[in-house]
Parts: sequence; structure tokens; C-alpha cells
Amino acid sequence: MKEQHAENAHQFERGTDGPRVILVGMDGSDSSLRAAAYAGGLARRQGALLVVVYVQPVLAAGAALGAPVAETTDEIAEDLIAQIREAAERVKGIFEVRWEFHTFRGDPYNGLVRAADELKADAVVVGASEQAGHRIIGSVAVRLVKAGRWPVTVVP
Repeated sequence: MKEQHAENAHQFERGTDGPRVILVGMDGSDSSLRAAAYAGGLARRQGALLVVVYVQPVLAAGAALGAPVAETTDEIAEDLIAQIREAAERVKGIFEVRWEFHTFRGDPYNGLVRAADELKADAVVVGASEQAGHRIIGSVAVRLVKAGRWPVTVVP
């Protein structure tokens, strides 16, 4: 019995042990664009679906002070989709990546958690925070890691 086990241990195994759905959070920042590029490469190598998520912030009516916040965040989402399509077109025929784009409303942490749960993500990729205050309060990336529900990759 031991000989057979040792013999089988050296055989190549073909399968789908890696992530099938890789979620990446994007907000248009440089670090989120690097995270998307990293996640795209990972999705390509794993044959996984790349799910790009933009979490649109929701402000209280009084906090907005009449500013067209919804229109602005819709424009950001449309710009992100255009950037993704352009990047996908540049590598068409060279690298093929299946991808989807989703928007969720709320704060970035809760929006990404809800997205990862609803879209059944196997892994989450986010960019490192570029805001100094997050060193004290804690960034979205740190909070996702502490949640311990998915493997989280933080891209600088």
C-alpha cells in the first residue's frame, strides 16, 4: 500500500485546484489599476473568470450639498469599463481573459464583501491604499484580510 501511495505522489495531476472566480476591486487609482493587471494575469493563467468590481460611494443627501455625486460615480464606472475594454482589445488574440464588470453601492469594504459573497469569489485582489490616514484606521485591504473569508492579494 505504501509503495502505491509513493508512486502516485509523483504523478502529474491535471485539475482545477486554483480559483475559478477572481474578484478585483477598482476605483481608478493607480494601485487599483495595477491590481487589475495582476488579477487579469492570474485569471488568464488559472483559466478563471475575472470579475472587476467598482463600489460607488453613497453619500447622505445633506453631505452631498447638491453635488451630482451619482452622476460622477456613474462616469467613473463608465470610464473604468472603457479602460478595461481597451486593454482587453489590445491583447485580443494574444491573451484571452473572460471578464465581467459589476458596480455595487456603499463603502468600499462592505461593497467588496457583498460582491465577493454574491459573485462567489474564490480570491480577492485589491490595490494597496494610497491614503495616509489608512495607516491608523486600517485600509480596505487589511480589513478584507482580517475578515478571513477569501485569499486576499494586496498589490502595491
